[in-house]
Amino acid sequence: MTLTPREIEDRFEEAAYTLRHLPERNRPRGYGSSWPPVVHDAMQAYGYTPEALMRIVPSAAAITRMEECFDWLLILEPEDARIVWLRAEGVRWRQVCYRAGVVRTTAWRRWAASLLTIAKHLKAMEKPARKAVATKSAAAKPVVKPDEGGLGTLL
Repeated sequence: MTLTPREIEDRFEEAAYTLRHLPERNRPRGYGSSWPPVVHDAMQAYGYTPEALMRIVPSAAAITRMEECFDWLLILEPEDARIVWLRAEGVRWRQVCYRAGVVRTTAWRRWAASLLTIAKHLKAMEKPARKAVATKSAAAKPVVKPDEGGLGTLL
């Protein structure tokens, strides 16, 4: 399965979304208070508060795809990897250019070249795997040898 640069871009966007929605267990909680929360009005005192939205935790497959995208970033130069990740997070081009210290056309060119580099690297990694599968399937076929009676015997 060869990925196109557009599919790679989608995978990076999914990885950023997955990372954003992971549970935050190891982060510091900040300042807290041991006092109970203050009740500001009667509606709040009797439990008439809006419901909290249910947090959806990413699946194991989504986390695996996210980790695969992190491996792809290691292929690139650090500056280019930063541009790719900022775009995956949905940062506007103006902010990307400011953080990378380049003009917009250079940032876009680096981003597009990085996606092409990843696609080319994935395609190069896939070719030896295809050859290995092809040789295994060729070796697995039985060889039929004709004998004197006209019927073939399997070797």
